[in-house]
Amino acid sequence: MALLGVKVIELAGLAPAPFCGMILADFGAKVIRVDRTKVFSTLDTQARGKRSVALNLKMPEGVALLRRLCVESDVVLEPYRKGVMEKLGLGPSELLSENPRLIYARLTGYGQSGCYASAAGHDINYLAMSGLLSQLGRSGEKPYAPLNLVADFAGGGLTCALGIVLALLERTKSGKGQIIDASMVEGAAFTGSFLWKSRRLGIWSRPRGENILDSGAPFYDTYKTLDGKYLAVGAIETEFYDQLLKGLELDAGELPPQMSFSDWPELKQLFTERFASKTQADWLMIFDGTDACVTPVLSFDQVSSHPHNRERGSFMKDSSGEEFPRPAPVLSRTPAEPCLASDPAVGEHTVEVLLDYGYTSAEIDEMLAAGVVQCNAGKAKL
Repeated sequence: MALLGVKVIELAGLAPAPFCGMILADFGAKVIRVDRTKVFSTLDTQARGKRSVALNLKMPEGVALLRRLCVESDVVLEPYRKGVMEKLGLGPSELLSENPRLIYARLTGYGQSGCYASAAGHDINYLAMSGLLSQLGRSGEKPYAPLNLVADFAGGGLTCALGIVLALLERTKSGKGQIIDASMVEGAAFTGSFLWKSRRLGIWSRPRGENILDSGAPFYDTYKTLDGKYLAVGAIETEFYDQLLKGLELDAGELPPQMSFSDWPELKQLFTERFASKTQADWLMIFDGTDACVTPVLSFDQVSSHPHNRERGSFMKDSSGEEFPRPAPVLSRTPAEPCLASDPAVGEHTVEVLLDYGYTSAEIDEMLAAGVVQCNAGKAKL
């Protein structure tokens, strides 16, 4: 796989950092999640392909152990607020002085500088600070956050993974590591570059929810069908819009022009009534095979059985039968090979990892007895 041989130390966190670590693991990196001792469960649902060690960072010996793991790895991924790692003596300046090739990725909401650097927050806060939240929502309604996808995952975990891969690539030329300051505010804003760069085109010149791509246009929205299901419509271009009208059995000559903003509410009502007259299956029989840009809104339970997704193998199942999306993108020679085993229990691989990093069995037994580390291999999921 593309990242085969890359060793990553991931400090346990929630959502963005685990997603970043899972991306790296899916594409071949050896990712070790560092958990706390005296913790027997985790909310990390993105631990696929990782190993877990449990360390007591309240003890100097635990901190020293983490230092060794970090220094002898390629990447450190940490999700803490500014200053936490420095208080442990494990900040980037300390670790890079011992291993100049180390890539130190810091994934936080507001970044490592600025007056909010130490502030708490969640996806909705970072999305708000990026400017994007002000653009999201339907006409006449308050701004609407689309789950925690944009800042946490697109602007956070995915963007941080890109930064790590870029730093690994650059290291092949310079031989040096570097610090990655991954701010979810900035990552979300960067993800929304199209919105920023297209404002001059007039695409976003109208109030929120009244533009072409934000549910304002009747030809770019979702519609309920006779059987209570939904269809997604994205017929922006004229030739696609013409095919949409043909499928709906509407005469373009009897309708207002497609881009007549003032007539959009009337057109949307007409489309709503027309789509409600047939079932989703009926409409798919009409639109499949056309360029009308009409697709079913699939539930999680339906996605893998859709013919297109099934033919591509877009969704997979792990050893417990739980379904998940296949890692993307698909590389032709070195595709991702996601681990199908159960996610690791906290501390499941402590002994195994420490042996890999050169500790003797006697040293490990001593650390276990002293409470420096914890091994929960017996609690691994079957």
